[in-house]
Amino acid sequence: MKISTKVANKLKEKHGVSTDEIMQCFLNRDGNFLEDTRTNNMTNPPTMWFLAETDRGKLLKVVFIGHPDNTKTIKTAYPPDNIEIEIYDKVGRKK
Repeated sequence: MKISTKVANKLKEKHGVSTDEIMQCFLNRDGNFLEDTRTNNMTNPPTMWFLAETDRGKLLKVVFIGHPDNTKTIKTAYPPDNIEIEIYDKVGRKK
């Protein structure tokens, strides 16, 4: 997992999210990665996202770019809104 100092600081200050919590979400994930297909958010390689809980039960949306060597560059992470939860429950959760 790669995370720039600028992004790590923004996550801590704006969203109250630590890099440890992001790692916990990757380890605790029980659903699929979804691609962000919104025009303003499209990247190459694609921007992906998922919802998962930290070890303390804090639900986060984690947004990242996955690279061919399997590293992931974190773009952001924050508590999801109800629409994001609904989307992920409908198409992201493993059944």
